Amino acid sequence: MSKESTADLYADPNNSIGYLTRIAFRNFSRALERRTAPHGVTAGQWRFLRVLWREEGLTQRELSRRVGMREPTTVTALKSLERSGFVVRRQSAEDRRKTHVYLTPEARALRETLAPCIAEVNEIALAGLTEDEVLTLRRLLQHVGRNLAPEVDDVSSDAPV
Repeated sequence: MSKESTADLYADPNNSIGYLTRIAFRNFSRALERRTAPHGVTAGQWRFLRVLWREEGLTQRELSRRVGMREPTTVTALKSLERSGFVVRRQSAEDRRKTHVYLTPEARALRETLAPCIAEVNEIALAGLTEDEVLTLRRLLQHVGRNLAPEVDDVSSDAPV
C-alpha cells in the first residue's frame, strides 16, 4: 500500500486504531466514574488507588511509572487524593529526596466496594466476545503498547490501563 493510500485510509477515524482506542478508553473511564463517583472517587483517582491497593508505600516516581503517567500529573493527582483523604505522602527516612505514598484507612476500606466496579465495566465492554477473542484483544493491545513505548520517554509500556 502506498503512503498516500495509507494516509487516506487513516483519514477515516473508524480506520484509526488510535481513534478507536481513545473512544474505548473514554467510554471505559466514563462508565467506571459513573460507578465510583458516588463514593467520592474520580476515574483519575481510581488509576492510582488501584495500583496502591496492590502495593502501597511506593515512591511518587514508581507510582507514576506503574500508572503510566508523567510525574507532574502524578503530583497533581496525589494532591487531589490527599484532599479527598485517600492518601498520605511521607518523606523517605533513608533518602529525603524520595516521597512514599500510603493509603488511608478510608481508601483501604473502599477497595472492597470499588473493585467490583472495574469487573462490571469490563464485563459490559466485553459482552459478545468469546474468551479467545478477549485474550487476543488483550495480547494485541499489549503489543501495540510495546510498539509505541519507545516513542514516549517517561511513561512505562507495562503500566496497566
